[in-house]
Amino acid sequence: MFTKQLPREKLKAKGVESLSDLELLHALIGSGNKQASAEDIAKKVLKLLKTDGANISYGKLYAINGMGNAKTAELVASFELAKRYLIKSEQPVIKSTEDALKLLDDIRNKQQEYFVCLTLDGANRLINKRTITIGTLTASLVHPREVFAPAIEDRAASIIVAHNHPSGSLQASEADKQVTKQLTEAGELLGIKLLDHIIVTKTGYKAGDFDGI
Repeated sequence: MFTKQLPREKLKAKGVESLSDLELLHALIGSGNKQASAEDIAKKVLKLLKTDGANISYGKLYAINGMGNAKTAELVASFELAKRYLIKSEQPVIKSTEDALKLLDDIRNKQQEYFVCLTLDGANRLINKRTITIGTLTASLVHPREVFAPAIEDRAASIIVAHNHPSGSLQASEADKQVTKQLTEAGELLGIKLLDHIIVTKTGYKAGDFDGI
C-alpha cells in the first residue's frame, strides 16, 4: 500500500527544493494537536502569508486554530531571520555614526533646523527616515510622541535622531540636551532604544555615544 511521505521525510530524501510552499510550512510546524492537524494549520498559515508576507504578526499567527505559543514564536522568528539575512534589501545597515551621516546630507545646508528620525530594525537596517519637525533658525521643539509614534508604527527596535545647526555651531544647546534626555527616557519605557542624537552643520558633525551592533 502506498504511504504518503511526510514533508520532513521528503526533505531529507529529496532535498528542500522538492517541497511545495505548503509542505515547507508543514515541515516547520511539525506535528498537529487535538485542535488541528499540522496540514490544516499549514494551510491557514500559508493563506495568511499570501496576504501579509514576511511581516505576518505574532497575534495573527497565534489566532490560527492549533497554533500555540511555541509554534507561533518559532515561525515568527524564522520569518524575521529570513527578512534580516536572506531577503535582499536596498535599505542600508547602520553600524556607525558615519553610516548614519550618509543619510543626513540633505539637511546640512538647510536654513532652518530640521529634526529627523531614522528608524531601525533589530539588525540595525534602516526602515524609514522621517522629518519630524522644521523649526526656526535657532530652535526646533520636539516632543517624544512625535518621534516614537512613527517608530512604533514601523515596529522599530531602535532609532537615531539628528538635526542641523544652520548657525554652523556644533555645540549642543540646553534644549538639545533636554530633548536627548527625554527621548532616552521615553525609549527605555517603550523598548525602542535611542542609539544617538547627531548634530550636523555644513562642515562637520557632533555625535553622542553610538552603540552600533
